[in-house]
Amino acid sequence: LSSRKQQWFIALLAVRLLKPAQFDPSFNGPLKKRSCTDIICLFLFLAVILGYIALGILAWLYGDPRHVLYPRNSTGWFCGVGPNKDKPNLFYFDILKCATSVNVMASALNGLQCPTTQVCVNQCPSGFWVVSPMAFGKNPKDVFDQNLCVPSASLTSGETVKGILDKELCPYYYTPTTPVLGRCLPDVTALGKIPPDFANTGGLLPSSINDTVSLLKNGTGDILNGFNAKDVAIRIFEDFASAWPWILLGLVIAMLVSMLFLLLLRFTAPVMVWLLIIGLLAAGAYGIWHCYWEYDQYRLQGAKISDVGFTTNVKIYLQVQETWLAFLIIVSLGEAVILLTLIFLRTRILIAIALIQESSKAIGHMMSALFFPLFTFVLLLICVAYWSATALYLATSGIPVYKVVALNATEPGCTGINATESCDPQSFNSSKYQDCASARCIFITYNEEGLFQRNLFNLQIYNAIAFLWCVNFVIALGQCTLAGAFASYYWAFNKPGDIPMFPVTGSFMRSLRYHVGSLAFGALILTLVQIVRILLEYIDHKTRSAQNACARFILCCMKCCLWCLEKFIKFLNRNAYIMIAIYGKNFCVSAKNAFKLLMRNIIRVVVLDKVTDVLLFFGKLLVVGGVGVLAFFFFSGRIQAPGNSFSSQNLNYYWMPIITVVFGSYLVAQGFFSVYSMCVDTLFLCFLEDLERNDGSIQKPYYMSKNLMKILNKSNKAAK
Repeated sequence: LSSRKQQWFIALLAVRLLKPAQFDPSFNGPLKKRSCTDIICLFLFLAVILGYIALGILAWLYGDPRHVLYPRNSTGWFCGVGPNKDKPNLFYFDILKCATSVNVMASALNGLQCPTTQVCVNQCPSGFWVVSPMAFGKNPKDVFDQNLCVPSASLTSGETVKGILDKELCPYYYTPTTPVLGRCLPDVTALGKIPPDFANTGGLLPSSINDTVSLLKNGTGDILNGFNAKDVAIRIFEDFASAWPWILLGLVIAMLVSMLFLLLLRFTAPVMVWLLIIGLLAAGAYGIWHCYWEYDQYRLQGAKISDVGFTTNVKIYLQVQETWLAFLIIVSLGEAVILLTLIFLRTRILIAIALIQESSKAIGHMMSALFFPLFTFVLLLICVAYWSATALYLATSGIPVYKVVALNATEPGCTGINATESCDPQSFNSSKYQDCASARCIFITYNEEGLFQRNLFNLQIYNAIAFLWCVNFVIALGQCTLAGAFASYYWAFNKPGDIPMFPVTGSFMRSLRYHVGSLAFGALILTLVQIVRILLEYIDHKTRSAQNACARFILCCMKCCLWCLEKFIKFLNRNAYIMIAIYGKNFCVSAKNAFKLLMRNIIRVVVLDKVTDVLLFFGKLLVVGGVGVLAFFFFSGRIQAPGNSFSSQNLNYYWMPIITVVFGSYLVAQGFFSVYSMCVDTLFLCFLEDLERNDGSIQKPYYMSKNLMKILNKSNKAAK
């Protein structure tokens, strides 16, 4: 009985899945009379957006991005603002202490302080200097530069040079530095010019100073062997400054070529598809001939695999007849599969070609659709900017906490200082710690005692989740808008006369007015899958050192499954948005109808998908390759600019503009071709609906093009 129930259930499921769509006499394209869908998800999405706005306001009120944007000296003042307005750069007394404890830039960007005195300066030092042995008997005023010392240090108070160095009131050496994000970092181009007497201190300096100077002296060989990133960056910037009009011209050419390719597909699609198929068959035929020829040659020589045995040299196996016999069988089977596919699926290939041609016509009638991705791109930029600004303000929303820290913990009087005593860096008096001359008031962390500060981690998670949801919603809005516009083209019986005015704008307004909830629902499902993937990647990263082979295998399988699930959700959402744009149903109903419709025509789906992918791949290859080759000949000097207005001799690295043009051309082609891909998918679903709903009679005429009706041997009956 149980088995019979299962059979009835499977049969019922198959009937429901294969049941075609029914004719609706009132349907003639995207419905104008529709109602709001997925109201619950709409209110949930609006609540999240309002919470996101409130989070941004709170972060703006409590946050202080100056902790990241501006460097801060040892007393807690920011360089470049306030009392240090004329001192925008931060100078480190002993930069090697920062390098040996934590990364300089990473520590500065996270608000951490290096274990050395730091002061705000007007200009970074540009030369070599070190306290010489003869300077210990001189007046400190004649030895040190007051601009590079702690502002509270007095060089005329009777303090000795050694006392000033012990208290780190002034630097005991410096090298040529250059400002990088407001921080004076060593200029690696000048470290190879260290004066011979730079490290000759005569043993009068403390041993730590001698070690530092020696390390700097001996380490310059490795530094000079490194890559001078700053110098290269400046040269690249100069290249962009001189070549940007021609880079922009290359991107414009890429845009025009992309548009021209899409518009000409209505004429060139059949030729390109059949040329690719014939080329594939010809390559297979050549492969069969070559494999047989190699097999016959080695067969006549009597070369057998039994004579070779097992060897790690793979080339040996290419010299026996059995290897080429296996290749011959594999290539022959592949050729047979291609031929059988071509024979049995030729009609579906013709349908795919006809739909591609029809898509080119549709884009030709609504050129504004090609530029709609620019609007989507702007919305995505807004989402990214809001997320990054909110994250920045949240990360700096606490009050800085300062503790008394001994910069030199090896001093006898510094053993009791263990960063437990709070202090104010602006009023800190080091004379209180006479037994520990290196005692300083150093930033430790941000205050986490308030309710807002205690939940910063949770708020950052909320910021990330809301960001992902907003990004997926913006993409869904763009897909639904384009789907509605292209559906209005297909369901126009007399083209182009029946195409509505401003189809893209009308579809966008319908999506915003009625279907924000449904789009948010689909975006939420995708967001949840992406969150699980991110968590899995985080777990994998944190536990990688403790994983064995079994754990790595399980994690790899889980990541692969989630990747496939995300791809499937994107595919399902894309087709659900098309059905929403046409019929105005909620997300679940639209996704179900789209999935059933595709499953009833699964072979057509596969054929159309592959044919479209191949054409768009070669289209991108044409755009990127063509513009890239043109850019290479131009920026390398093989093609001269008209009127000698530009010379490649002025470029430091001519390959940088070429890479920029190639990458930009790919982005341009991707933007245009994404519209075309959406058009193909929309017209395909409309075509399948047309086949199931209509029969060509006067009451139920076909809306498809005459070319499609000719391929399917269908026609509309004329009215008597």
